[in-house]
Amino acid sequence: MSVSLTSYPPLGQVTCVKGEKINFTVILESDSEQDFEVQIWHNSESPEWTALPLEKRPSTSVPQLTGNSPRTPGTRAIFSKEIPRPQSGTAEFTVRYRETSDADWRWENKEHGVDNGELVFTAVDLGSGASAEDFGKYFVDLSSDITVEVRKSEAPGASLWQLSGSVGPARHGHSGVAQIPLGIPSSVARFFALDAILCSFLRTDGVHVVLLGVSGIDDVLTTFESGSNGRVVIKSRNDNATTVRFQVLAAAADEFEVAMSALIYEARKLVRPYEVATKHDPKAEWLSSWYDGLTYCTWNGIGPDLTEEKILSALDELKAHGIKISGLIIDDNWQALDNEGGGGWERGWKQFEANPKAFPNGLAKTVTAIRERHHNIEHVAVWHALLGYWGGISPDGELAATYKTKEVKLDSDIRSSVLAIDPDDIQRFYNDFYKFLWSSGITGVKADAQSFLDLIRDPEDRKRFTNAYQDAWSISSLRYFGPKVISCMSQLPQIIFHSQLPTNKSTIVVRNSDDFFPNIDDSHTWHVFCNGHNALLTRYLNVLPDWDMFQTSHAYAGFHAAARCVSGGPITITDTPSQHGISVINQMTAQTIQGNTVTLRPSVVGRTLDMYRDINEGHILRIATYTGRARTGSGIMGLFNVSPTTKSTTIVVEDFPGIYSANGDERTYIVRAHNSGKITETLNAASIIHIKLETKGWEILTAYTTQSFKLKDHTTPTQISVLGLLGKMTGVAALLGYDAYIQSNGQFRIDVNLKALGVLGVYVSDLAQWDIDDNLMILISGRPVPRKTVWKEDGRVLAVDLAVAWEALGLEAGWSNELRLSIYLG
Repeated sequence: MSVSLTSYPPLGQVTCVKGEKINFTVILESDSEQDFEVQIWHNSESPEWTALPLEKRPSTSVPQLTGNSPRTPGTRAIFSKEIPRPQSGTAEFTVRYRETSDADWRWENKEHGVDNGELVFTAVDLGSGASAEDFGKYFVDLSSDITVEVRKSEAPGASLWQLSGSVGPARHGHSGVAQIPLGIPSSVARFFALDAILCSFLRTDGVHVVLLGVSGIDDVLTTFESGSNGRVVIKSRNDNATTVRFQVLAAAADEFEVAMSALIYEARKLVRPYEVATKHDPKAEWLSSWYDGLTYCTWNGIGPDLTEEKILSALDELKAHGIKISGLIIDDNWQALDNEGGGGWERGWKQFEANPKAFPNGLAKTVTAIRERHHNIEHVAVWHALLGYWGGISPDGELAATYKTKEVKLDSDIRSSVLAIDPDDIQRFYNDFYKFLWSSGITGVKADAQSFLDLIRDPEDRKRFTNAYQDAWSISSLRYFGPKVISCMSQLPQIIFHSQLPTNKSTIVVRNSDDFFPNIDDSHTWHVFCNGHNALLTRYLNVLPDWDMFQTSHAYAGFHAAARCVSGGPITITDTPSQHGISVINQMTAQTIQGNTVTLRPSVVGRTLDMYRDINEGHILRIATYTGRARTGSGIMGLFNVSPTTKSTTIVVEDFPGIYSANGDERTYIVRAHNSGKITETLNAASIIHIKLETKGWEILTAYTTQSFKLKDHTTPTQISVLGLLGKMTGVAALLGYDAYIQSNGQFRIDVNLKALGVLGVYVSDLAQWDIDDNLMILISGRPVPRKTVWKEDGRVLAVDLAVAWEALGLEAGWSNELRLSIYLG
């Protein structure tokens, strides 16, 4: 007999319990119709393990929003029981079950090798006050070489400290290095680290202790590494000729986000004296002109053998398939390079003008041809490396003859040195280069390989190059392109703290991870996992994280598309010409009333909810975001099976961003799944949802706040919510706002504002009682929509095809880019 179990709290991971009670819930699925007995085996009430018999509940008590309905009765059963929680401490539990009272117990941890679930009962009220001595309770054997100072946290509920220590001077061409053991984290239940920049420890008392190494101050680089016996070691690199001090910030709070906020607020104070003004006031412009359009990049689609003819042909193919892009990125290999036939690291950049063999008429003529043939393309950007090209500057080219250069030694196995523009001339170089691009019709740049700055070996060169290159690039890019730039390979501490953390300039797009590798099977789940975790830091920076391009006809196309949609960042495709996933593109985009294609970006950057789970645990990754105004907006959750087998999980409604369970909060919600189209009954914040995903499976859930109205001649209240555009992965992001109310004549009215056309969905709990012909009127610009554009879905969703209605009515956009409609019921 085949049996699968899913529980809440989940097995195999840590759950922080904050409420007064623990609600154990188990979903049992079997190919038998046998009535099962299910128990929780736990030690939450005493050190001794005891059994907690669960009670059977209606199958509707935990809705399943993915997959098909059970084929036979009794296949899916729900069991639950609520018990008081301890005031503090930890506990473990597993699940056991049997078919009959005289059968042997079957243990989930033995049947399927699932680890016990761990419970942490949060009890600590940290407040915002702390002492230097308080930090010592979080680390055993704290080093005496580290000075601990209390800082006032600007995030209520967090304690904050600044740690510092000495780093010796650079000598004989080598940076000064200090490796100081911080101590051993105490009472750790789980931890995670972002490549030695950010570390977080979940303690057994429910406190998150988060460390952030601060770099870019006094030319010091500070990271973390592991030491003996679990010690955290602070490693600092000093490029100065004198001894300086490293800086580390530490925060403790009962919520990870609160601790992170405290760290970021304080880090901005530390780096503020080192900010460089951009010397240019950016023009105010709508974000939609750059971030919200669909962009095509040449890299994976056309490849490195780039020519004007291939670019125009690829764009023609997009047009032939009805794909309207608003942005084009001309990626690597448009430049004039030396050493033809060599690898990227072996080639240097010769001149500003494009490769004459591939672009015989010059870059400006290519851009003109693109715009003449494709009027929908508003933005054309080009790629370049921060040092010019992978191999730097060609010694025999026009650039080397015009600008001062320097041969720089590198810490690299690929090459020992590179010729680069000297920092004394880098501002003039970037100003001239971007002026050339701007005069050629280029409207943006993708500046790659910025991590080269961290490969420079000599400490004096590191001091001269690191900030000079960042500042020259920032000033010139803002002067000529405003925020229309993409910063790539720039997740190194020196750039994060000097250029991306300060808020004294425009927000720019920053690549959030390594590349998209279409031909490496194992890379796809890792790519999404990595981006979700990196966003735990990058969402706090003055950047818009970019989860990189992808291909829409790929086996993982839907997986990647869903991830990009919930990321909150830009969406870029790199399809091979004529190989396009039209369905995937249509789920990501919508047409405006002005005829443009827009992506439906949520208001908030997406990030993982499971920061302490490793990808090798094989689970369903949860990426969460939010769109709309506070309290009236919607939480969005992307679910991705990063395991090689089918997986299931449970989600509590309050896990969605923007939903909080508080005493006296009686708000109700509905949750809808994009792929299955399933929608729940009305739920509260503590309600549980069941999800099951196949290998490579994904789903996007959206939680909507409902409003209740007592309508004329109806005995029960009517619950309503506007869902946004159906058939779109993040269709609720098309919703700019709505207002629902009962008019003085008793008629119910909903006024809706949208940014794009599509099929609008409106949830009406008792829609089955309403007749479309007799009880409904929908107006766009004061004109009734055709009857064929309105229907019911799932008995509770009113659907209106706005694109068909707009065209049938012959409406024009005029000056506005918003669609307004009114719905009358009654």
